[in-house]
Amino acid sequence: MDIFCLKGKTALVTGGSYGIGFAIAQALAEAGAGIVFNDINQELVDKGLAAYSEAGIEAHGYVCDVTDEPGVQAMVKQIEKEVGVIDILVNNAGIIKRVPMTEMSAEDFRKVIDVDLNAPFIMAKAVIPSMIAKGGGKIINICSMMSELGRETVSAYAAAKGGLKMLTKNIASEFGGQNIQCNGIGPGYIETPQTAPLREPGHPFNSFIISKTPAGRWGKTDDLKGPAVFLASAASDFVNGHILYVDGGILAYIGKMP
Repeated sequence: MDIFCLKGKTALVTGGSYGIGFAIAQALAEAGAGIVFNDINQELVDKGLAAYSEAGIEAHGYVCDVTDEPGVQAMVKQIEKEVGVIDILVNNAGIIKRVPMTEMSAEDFRKVIDVDLNAPFIMAKAVIPSMIAKGGGKIINICSMMSELGRETVSAYAAAKGGLKMLTKNIASEFGGQNIQCNGIGPGYIETPQTAPLREPGHPFNSFIISKTPAGRWGKTDDLKGPAVFLASAASDFVNGHILYVDGGILAYIGKMP
């Protein structure tokens, strides 16, 4: 028996059109899972479908705003009808607004909390009943190093990701008895299109991150694939309420003496 095999499983990755979500979905597909993803508009869903097709993955894409509870409930029912019960949920969709706290509007703060914390609650609430009926399931929340640390300009994001860490633990506490494992992945600083400007040679932030990372480099989306498959598979059946930080050692390291 291959304890990492996901054949016969259906995985839903929110915001899975590109970036970290796409890499995780690709890994789950390589392990045998059927892939479903959503994004906020049809253009992103179409781009995602094209990317999956190019990678040789048959994926099903849906337009859905993860903060819209009736919309999420409708999407999950449609997926169950058209594809199957969701065995694996990856709460990947998220946003960040880098604004100094005293300059950030309460409206923008609420928006980040809505997408990064309320939406994983809404998504988990939608899939858990069918997971229970089927005999179990896996929920993977994409947390952050900001689940543990603070930093300038990310008050809303850190608050949301800290809350997501505790939501992860509470879902594990509430539904572990129904064979549902809810864990988190906390990526470090990852090479994505969004971080490309920060990684330019000579950029002070690039030098800062490399100096703070014992691995001496930025992470790649591929670095998240193994952890995702582990948390989605039978290999992690007795792992619950855990946040797996994939950060090259940043959280373990106090940093070089100046």
